[in-house]
Amino acid sequence: MPVGRGVLLRLTASKSVANTGARWVPFFLFVLADAFETTTTTLTLIIGLGEMAGLGSLLVGGHLDRGREQTILVLSMVLVSGSGVIALGGTIVTFAVSFILVMAGGSLATVAGHAWLSQRVSFEHRGRVIGIFEMSWASALVIGAPVAALLIEWFGWRGPFVLIAVGGAVMAITIARLSADGDAADPVPATNSPRRLERRTTFGVLMSAATAVSGLATIVVVGTWLEDSFGISTGGVGFTAMAFGCAELLASGSSARFSDQLGKERTTGAAHLLTIVGLLVMLTADGRFAIAVVGLAVFFVGFEYALVTSFTIVSEAAPDARGRTIAVNNAVGTAARSAGAVASGFLFDAHGIAGPATLSAIAATAALGLLIVGDRHRDPAITDPSR
Repeated sequence: MPVGRGVLLRLTASKSVANTGARWVPFFLFVLADAFETTTTTLTLIIGLGEMAGLGSLLVGGHLDRGREQTILVLSMVLVSGSGVIALGGTIVTFAVSFILVMAGGSLATVAGHAWLSQRVSFEHRGRVIGIFEMSWASALVIGAPVAALLIEWFGWRGPFVLIAVGGAVMAITIARLSADGDAADPVPATNSPRRLERRTTFGVLMSAATAVSGLATIVVVGTWLEDSFGISTGGVGFTAMAFGCAELLASGSSARFSDQLGKERTTGAAHLLTIVGLLVMLTADGRFAIAVVGLAVFFVGFEYALVTSFTIVSEAAPDARGRTIAVNNAVGTAARSAGAVASGFLFDAHGIAGPATLSAIAATAALGLLIVGDRHRDPAITDPSR
């Protein structure tokens, strides 16, 4: 494998910082609502609009195909660090700007990391490295959320933002030093880039976008739901988020371990079904915390596995324009997640957790249908024996 363990570790660590900068926020909306003297609906609106910053990935697709992944990664970490600094201003406006920057940075880190790995690892083995890289998403809850909870308890709401500012700066320096350390392997540049996406590519991109909505539409209000329905404290929400992060870590690890062996499409379809089951269990909780936790855990496992493996599927949808395809996939997913996040706030206010959960279930069903249709248009030249 042309990507060494040290490089993969540093790429994963950088994305972990970016993910933490975004992921701790939904679990502590009630803290930020008090700090900024605003409402959950306003904050979810900001989160939804902040998601749109991911559209900036459309500007870097060509650069990724020309082997400039490292430059994009360094830029992403600079944006993440800057987001933490700006948030310390302490107003709803500075928070909005901060969230836009951290989402932009996280988006660039994702597409650059996927392009870096996809250009250097064959599709047959790519599920493992992308699965490991995407453990950064889960680690943002396993490590980032509880640390954020502690920092809030000790230093107030500004604590997590200071951590992100410092972490982003450290990772920008770390990624920039890869070439100097002789660790950055040369990519294989794409050739003969098509002018527009082919049908099979479009199905893959839409499937990945629907998968993202199936998770975010519910995740964005989870912290508020737990606090409202079960009286969970700030520390309790942090601990619960860590537990859900462990479930996600299990899913990411399973994708890394099994998607190449058991088939990327087959296991992704099963994961979508698991997501729907978890949502149905959540809706039967009716004030029973244990059932709510079980449903959320199943939901998190299904969603995380489906999302991570969808990235691998999309990475080979157009091998001659891989960077551009990954960038377009991120942009479409961004628009879909943004709409889902905004809708979830209004649905939660109107219907409680049933509103966002229903939206998530519809999106998961759509993703499953797109996966099935897209598989029928698969290029026979792409080898995945277990598919």
